[in-house]
Amino acid sequence: MQAVILVGGEGTRLRPLTYALPKPMVPILGRPFIGWIIERLRRAGVDDVILSCCYLPDVIEAHFGDGSDFGVKLHYVMEDTPLGTAGAIRNAFDLVHGRIFVCNGDILTGLDLTKLRESHEKNNAIATIHTRAVEDPSAFGVVETDTEGRVKRFVEKPKPGETDARDINAGTYVLEREAIEAIPEGKTVSIERETFPLLIDTTHRVFAVSTNDYWIDVGRPETYMQAHRDILDGKFDRPLGVEIRPGVWSADGAVLDCATLQGPAYIGAGAKIARGARIGPYSVVYDDVKIADGATVGNCILWPGCVVEENATVRGAILGLDVVVDAGASVPAGSVIGKGERLVRT
Repeated sequence: MQAVILVGGEGTRLRPLTYALPKPMVPILGRPFIGWIIERLRRAGVDDVILSCCYLPDVIEAHFGDGSDFGVKLHYVMEDTPLGTAGAIRNAFDLVHGRIFVCNGDILTGLDLTKLRESHEKNNAIATIHTRAVEDPSAFGVVETDTEGRVKRFVEKPKPGETDARDINAGTYVLEREAIEAIPEGKTVSIERETFPLLIDTTHRVFAVSTNDYWIDVGRPETYMQAHRDILDGKFDRPLGVEIRPGVWSADGAVLDCATLQGPAYIGAGAKIARGARIGPYSVVYDDVKIADGATVGNCILWPGCVVEENATVRGAILGLDVVVDAGASVPAGSVIGKGERLVRT
């Protein structure tokens, strides 16, 4: 079976991190983000994956290549300008042979893809939408269904009293090829606002499957951090690497000998942590990071190449590629620092 992953967005909500790295390539505990999606597709029997790209596609292709190292065959389809969620799928039409999965490139989920496909087949659906219930759906597109799961309509960002439904579009679909044919070619088209309503009205074969599986949109700094915490807590999957002590994961299995190392935590390959450094819970220290004597980090994410000098403190922050924290400096909680910045002591 095939899949299309929508990875064309510019990652504006994750700026300044995504000025240097496209959102699909932001690291999450041993893999670029879309590596988690590709692996779950592979486990569900998908061997042919189409990446619908627009922003910094060369970075994605340089890492994943033809996909052979990751157990799938990868194709890259480029958009000169963003075509919307449906337009991006239509842009891949020439590579689509039949039924496909479509995955939103913002979403990390534990959804059972095999069960979603089986439900699609059982219903003889033209399109099946994964949904999940939320307490307050006012910021989402709500999916109304009948008792058999057939979709009746979409309600975008409903006002109080507009609908009793609480299931939102969770961003994973199964589509028949004829559903993709219904999308106008070469135009910017929204699958939620245009394609699904059209298919509902003309075919009555659009269904929804609601689950309570793990689900998070990693497109914002706070949810990007939460995804790390959830994986470290075992709520989704386990980090890649070796568990060198309970709750502490090392990408290369290297044993650490710093003054304090409290899990859960993750240490990337080649990271150099001085013996006098203190690493607190929910620290994520990626490849080739250097943390000096007396430095303290905790509940933070340090991207590859970061340097935390003597007696510096980083808590509750995300540092992008090659950020330097000067000796004695303290990074304010909630900070998101872009590539190559230097934080000085004030």
